Amino acid sequence: MSERRPRAAWRRQPEPPARAPRPEPQQPEPGAVVQATLYRDGRRVASPDSLAETFRQLREHPDGMAWIGLHRPTESELHSLATEFDLHELAVEDALEAHQRPKLERYGDTLFVVLRAARYLDAQEEVDFGELHIFVGQDFVITVRHGAAPDLSAVRHRMEENPDLLALGPEAVLYAILDAVVDGYAPVVAGVQNDVDEIETEVFSGDPAVSRRIYELSREMVEFQRATRPLVGMLHGLMAGFAKYGTDEELQRYLRDVADHVTHTSERVDGFRQALTEILTVNATLVTQQQNAEMRALAEAGFEQNEEIKKISSWAAILFAPTLVGTIYGMNFETMPELQWAAGYPFAILLMAAVCVSLYVIFKKRDWL
Repeated sequence: MSERRPRAAWRRQPEPPARAPRPEPQQPEPGAVVQATLYRDGRRVASPDSLAETFRQLREHPDGMAWIGLHRPTESELHSLATEFDLHELAVEDALEAHQRPKLERYGDTLFVVLRAARYLDAQEEVDFGELHIFVGQDFVITVRHGAAPDLSAVRHRMEENPDLLALGPEAVLYAILDAVVDGYAPVVAGVQNDVDEIETEVFSGDPAVSRRIYELSREMVEFQRATRPLVGMLHGLMAGFAKYGTDEELQRYLRDVADHVTHTSERVDGFRQALTEILTVNATLVTQQQNAEMRALAEAGFEQNEEIKKISSWAAILFAPTLVGTIYGMNFETMPELQWAAGYPFAILLMAAVCVSLYVIFKKRDWL
């Protein structure tokens, strides 16, 4: 067995004495406990079946470390853990309610960390966000998941394959979880990049549904920004405490790498949001141009229709004049004037022709014909 290196960086020196035994807590009903494991010198020594058994074995081995994973725990389960590990009531309340922003807070010797994990769903072409709460103490790590991401079983397996790293204590587990959450952003970034490329194609192809897709993806990028931006400050805060808390050099390198990745991811997310804003502006311009073209086409069609109506109306008026005269003279009343007038018929014909020619000239001057 290799010589054990220092435990968590925030642990006070010298090593605190073992805690005084507590009354055996009442075991909560099972259901939310994903896994409870005890480690000594970076190696698994027990996998208790209940929280009560985990507490008992940890008291029997004060030099060990407990790693307890919960998924959507009940209030009784979290309060049981709070009683055993002296968790602050405000942190417990946050872990129960969820919907917290990413943050890092210290309550005495316990760190409380909130992370927003993400995964890309290929079938729905959308980003699914989960929430992870982590309590990190001198000899325990408690993870509370609200959502499907991240896969902490893979983190546990990877850490168990590297006992030297796991022997560094709870701080090493915290950094491994941070790394897993940040690495989980990479597939999301790739999926979003593909969505942005598709949206650009749809915008210039005139797809009417693209506006809704741009809006939905923009909303997801806002959530993604809320998940990644605070992480940059959190990690830089942890790095600022390297010297103060004597963080192991290997863990320092570990955290710097995680910080680099999250900074790169945050920049990519900012770029996506800016690109979507520009695409939305271009799409609005194209839609406006298309609407203007449609309105112009409608106006031209209306103008042509009006011209046709003018022509029809003009010819109708021209033809109405002789019809009116002919109708009057066709009444055949005996007492009508000019019935015995020899020039009456030629006069009527000339009158009809004169009226028609006059109307034609008038309409022609007005460009109705």
